[in-house]
Amino acid sequence: MTYELKQTPLHDEHVKLKAKMVPFAGFEMPVQYRGVIEEHNAVREKAGLFDISHMGEIFIEGPKAKQFVNLITTNNIDKIGDGKCQYSVMCNESGGVVDDVISYQFNPNKFMIVVNAANIDKDYAWMLKNKIDDITITNRSDEYFQLALQGPQAVKILQPFIDFGLAFFSTFHFKEVVLHGTPLIISRTGYTGEDGFEIYGPKDKAVFFWDLFLKAGMEYGLQPIGLAARDTLRLESAYSLYGHEITDTITPLESRLNWVVKLDKAAFIGKKSLVEQSEKGVVRTLVGFEITGKGSVPRSDFEVFSGDQKIGYVTSGTYSPTLTKSIGLALIDKKFGQIGSEIDIAIRKNKQRAKIVSLPFYKKKEQL
Repeated sequence: MTYELKQTPLHDEHVKLKAKMVPFAGFEMPVQYRGVIEEHNAVREKAGLFDISHMGEIFIEGPKAKQFVNLITTNNIDKIGDGKCQYSVMCNESGGVVDDVISYQFNPNKFMIVVNAANIDKDYAWMLKNKIDDITITNRSDEYFQLALQGPQAVKILQPFIDFGLAFFSTFHFKEVVLHGTPLIISRTGYTGEDGFEIYGPKDKAVFFWDLFLKAGMEYGLQPIGLAARDTLRLESAYSLYGHEITDTITPLESRLNWVVKLDKAAFIGKKSLVEQSEKGVVRTLVGFEITGKGSVPRSDFEVFSGDQKIGYVTSGTYSPTLTKSIGLALIDKKFGQIGSEIDIAIRKNKQRAKIVSLPFYKKKEQL
């Protein structure tokens, strides 16, 4: 069975830059431009610009919009106000994760839910299935471009375009601005472990703003960054990726996302199952590990052993350009999850020794 891949409004720009294009979440996306390690290091040391226009934007509006967002997400949306964002997960009745999302509150009657590209249609259908009265749910994913500007130089690159002080613009806040006559949404969240911003705007302006920021960032070492470096960056920071650390059969309590599960708030979808799991305790847990000595790179689904006993599997693995060693995340039997414990990763026909380590693997340097 074949199907036609979607393209972001920046597809031709990536081709001009000689990016290697690959299928991802139903889109044809740039996996790398100059090389994964160079792009990774550019974000850690200077700045990178990502095309993430494949992500989805679903709007919830109406008198009960806030009530509905609280119903479908595990975090407590009552804890944020206008102009703020909140990371959360949406769960099914069994407590498994439908998707991890960021909710943007424009006002109590208007929210934007940013969802993962592969889940746009599924999430939209799931929201409609659970819809309550007095709200509208609109999938506007095809209307927007989205860029991510990440790295220690991000503030210097973006500030000349913005009429408020970015130094005082807190993490998980957003503002609506007009730049070159175009309405944009600027937020400060990120998925790399570095400081940075997201820029949302009408898709017909994507090329204009892509070129604008790339040119403005040249003096600061800004580079376009592909999906491969995005993955190594997020993994060093131990951020979850849907389909790996979180799925419809993995709960947020198992995947180190307890902090976004507010069991003391009013009823939400999946609460009963998560309360039961919290009371009984999880049987399996997500851990970080690093390969000890020189070894191959672990990959998703590789089996994890303690001695001859299989205890779980790798959810994500990579070579860390920052730490210059192979690292990974694994979902394993909780009783084997103590930091410092040794485990074995089945890499092809051999078992490679690894050590469970504290997370995240990497923390960004404090900015002066």
